[in-house]
Amino acid sequence: MLPFAQEKRRKINLGGTTLVSSQTDILHGAKVRRAEREEIRRRHESALCIQSRWRSLQQSRATKLLLSKVFEDDMLGLNGMRALVLIGKDEPLLAQWSEAVISAGDGWSLHHASGPDLDHWIVLIRRIAILLLQSVANSPQTPASPHHLRILDKLLSPTSSAQVLGPRADDLRINISSYLLRHELYPLLAEAVQNIPVDEKASPSIPSLVPLLTYPLRTFESSHPDLFLDAYTSFIQHVLTLPLLPNRLPLTSLTQFSANIPFAAAFVLSPRIPQLASILGVEAKVHLLANIAAFAPARYPTLLFASLTTLLHLLALVMSTLPSGALERKSSISIGKQVANEETDSDLEDSTHVVSVSSATRLPRLDERTSKRLQTLSAPSHISSLIRATQNHTAARVALCDFLFALCNAWPGRVDSVLSTVVVSTGGGLVRELYRGYVRSSPLGKAVNLSMLMDTANADSWPPLLFLTDLYTHSLLTMGDDEFFSGLAAPARPNAPRNPLTLDEVTSLSRKLLNIAFTLFWREGQIGAQDGLVPGLNIEWESVRRKVTRLLQAVHARDSRRPFTPSGHWLVDEHIDILSFIEAAITEEQQFVHRPGARPITKRSIADLSPRLGVLNNIPFAIPFEARVKIFRSFIKNDKLTVGSDPHSFEGFHSRSRVTVRRGHVAEDGFDKLGDANLKVHIEIAFIDQFGEKEMGIDGGGLFKEFLTELMKEVFDSDRGLWLANKKNELYPNHGSYATEPHSLNWYRFIGRILGKALYEGILVDVAFADFFLAKWLEKQSFLDDLVSLDPDLYQGLIFLKHYPGNPEDLSLNFTIADEEFGVARPVDLKPNGSNIPVTRDNKLEYILRVSHYRLTKQIKHQSDAFFQGLSSLIDPKWLRMFNQQELQILLGGVNTPIDVNDLRRNTVYGGSFDDNEPTIAAFWKVVEGFNAEQRQALLRFVTSVGRPPLLGFSGLVPKFSIRSAGEDENRLPTASTCANLLKLPRYRSERVLREKLLQAVFSGSGFDLS
Repeated sequence: MLPFAQEKRRKINLGGTTLVSSQTDILHGAKVRRAEREEIRRRHESALCIQSRWRSLQQSRATKLLLSKVFEDDMLGLNGMRALVLIGKDEPLLAQWSEAVISAGDGWSLHHASGPDLDHWIVLIRRIAILLLQSVANSPQTPASPHHLRILDKLLSPTSSAQVLGPRADDLRINISSYLLRHELYPLLAEAVQNIPVDEKASPSIPSLVPLLTYPLRTFESSHPDLFLDAYTSFIQHVLTLPLLPNRLPLTSLTQFSANIPFAAAFVLSPRIPQLASILGVEAKVHLLANIAAFAPARYPTLLFASLTTLLHLLALVMSTLPSGALERKSSISIGKQVANEETDSDLEDSTHVVSVSSATRLPRLDERTSKRLQTLSAPSHISSLIRATQNHTAARVALCDFLFALCNAWPGRVDSVLSTVVVSTGGGLVRELYRGYVRSSPLGKAVNLSMLMDTANADSWPPLLFLTDLYTHSLLTMGDDEFFSGLAAPARPNAPRNPLTLDEVTSLSRKLLNIAFTLFWREGQIGAQDGLVPGLNIEWESVRRKVTRLLQAVHARDSRRPFTPSGHWLVDEHIDILSFIEAAITEEQQFVHRPGARPITKRSIADLSPRLGVLNNIPFAIPFEARVKIFRSFIKNDKLTVGSDPHSFEGFHSRSRVTVRRGHVAEDGFDKLGDANLKVHIEIAFIDQFGEKEMGIDGGGLFKEFLTELMKEVFDSDRGLWLANKKNELYPNHGSYATEPHSLNWYRFIGRILGKALYEGILVDVAFADFFLAKWLEKQSFLDDLVSLDPDLYQGLIFLKHYPGNPEDLSLNFTIADEEFGVARPVDLKPNGSNIPVTRDNKLEYILRVSHYRLTKQIKHQSDAFFQGLSSLIDPKWLRMFNQQELQILLGGVNTPIDVNDLRRNTVYGGSFDDNEPTIAAFWKVVEGFNAEQRQALLRFVTSVGRPPLLGFSGLVPKFSIRSAGEDENRLPTASTCANLLKLPRYRSERVLREKLLQAVFSGSGFDLS
């Protein structure tokens, strides 16, 4: 066998190697290989770039060395200047050149400026000037900077450039200045100023740097209006927006700089104001306001009206584009809100409303010096100077109103101070000017028309209208009724204060505002139509609605006390169907009650969610009173069904509460047994007589009414120490310390619950409350005009102070008030450290507001809170807000109108053998028809305990007026059971005897005969 025959034969697989790999592995491998190739390519390109950069750097170094050699050989010649420009930013070379130029003196520049190479020299000197500016901007405190600045000064100064530039100095200076202006002159100068620390006023660069800020303005002002406008705009944009600019300059430079700001030519800025307002950031705008407040006020008296108008427009537009509250400080808060915050029970959204600045636009913390400077804008002295400066000039006056309105919006905490200053300074004259000059002819408010309000064509009409609204609202806070109604009679004394508007003008204005308010509340079918801002203003529509509503409520309050508007003036029923309105309002209120997770909501939320409830809670007087009463009664009816307290329902019958009360201890037993009871259910009263026996009878409503009547007599007795009465015998809580003790507050809470029960059941009570106290029920603040119902003497004293012609400091008043109790007076500060704050001309309106607030609100706050807590446990506060104080008193005690005998007769129920045709009944009605108004009221009070008829007529009297026979004995007097509204009338055969006996009974105080 051959030797190789034993070798093993190799196995050859002609099909290739079998690999098990997925598609993912294949793709991943391709991706890795591609990345490797990309990395190789990147490295190659990077290497090429490095090589190229290195060669370029080497070439640049070589070129720079060559140029440096040229520069050193001809430093002050054109070749040296070209080399310096080509080298660019090289601080050592630039410093050498500046030092050489300064050493050469003026002859160097004069030689070039008047030589044959002027064109080349001017090109080079402009480029070098840019390098000098950039160097100073980056490092203004280097040793070379003063030299750089001296050269720039010689080139740009209107006074010294003639020595440097020769006979063509003006043209060359304009050429250089315009070139620099196009190449960031003011941004670079501003950067230089800002790079010098604020506290280093002694820097040697400042004296030369500051004049450069105004040289271009002086150069262009008289000869080149377009360049002047560009320079002025850039100056404002970059220089006047520098933080703490006045604090950066030494006194000499500050005086020079301030004098050279061309405020007198500010009128040229008019077309650029929108541009400035749009390009500046929030912080820059704030610093611009602070700097203008530092430099401009001293120049107001000398400014042309056109320049002053433009300056005011600039301030107004800048502030109007700031977030509302952007100028606010933590310690800055309006007088109105301070007063509201100091233990008031008012709804803050209806007083001064401060809109917080969102976190996205919140300013960084401002330096204390900037904050203090900003306060100049709202300072009384500043506003007064503007008022004087704009007198007798229409355009300037409009600009002033725009400025004041924007100031109030940007600085809500200073609103009251601003408005008070305007009121004091103009004596109401500006109110008159705004209305007669701009608002009366404005298309806004002429009809209920949403598209008209949102039309951008009417944008210019909004600021005068809204500022007038704020100003007149503020005026009314310290305007007494005698002043408001001054146009109705001759003044009691010469120069007596008068309402700035006639009553006809107030009527016209209020109708305009009512149309606007109703349009903004009534947005049926237009949901979302009011999103966004008022045309031309940075103000939300809700803010407009709130401003207008506040003034409407204030004017309507005056009209309610002493009507002066024509019948139907406040109604908008021509725009809506009242019956449909009532039905829809009831439905919407039910939706609020049954909404998931229902919580108390504000008036603003109500207005946003329900147009009808928004109207009823904010401008209820736009709907007829009778319609609102029907809505009120329907709300209560639905509430009874909701809580199961309707006595006619199965649940109501079984949920009634039974209470026994001792005669002679009605208030005490009522307090003990009903203090925490559910008063929404039907209450059955059983009386215990003087012998301890339970009186017979089932309470069908009459006994509870008698209990309520007796309870009212006891709890409102002034001897109990809880209530006081004014000169009109109207009640309000006692402000003494006893009334604030816990036990007394529980009594106030109980009385509130009982009165709530009376309203809930529709039972009239014969009690009258002071107007300012009823305002608490409606969550309204009280002001000076309400004080007359509490303390007429104090009211007259404050009116005297308001119009005192001399210096209020002569009266030696301070921000304290004497709180007297048990014959001992103790001073109370009206504001922190008030005993050390004198009352002056500037703050006397604040003093009047604080005194009024203290007496009307703060003294009785705890008592009012407790009372309202009890009242609101039965009556939803938003139901009460459908009425004003006078209407609320009518709900409680009936309407003070003549008694309609025919209506009473139609709604009378007869008992026993009596009917409407019985001779005694016929004689009774004939006698009653012959009664005068006083006798009819006495009869009604004798039978029902209340001498006023129900609001909606005697069909609403609960229980019905009833007459029952008392027998045949004509010697007996008629008697009454007021618990059942029942008259017990003997069968008198003679009409004369019936009249005599009836009058004797009703005026003798007899009655309450429970047989």
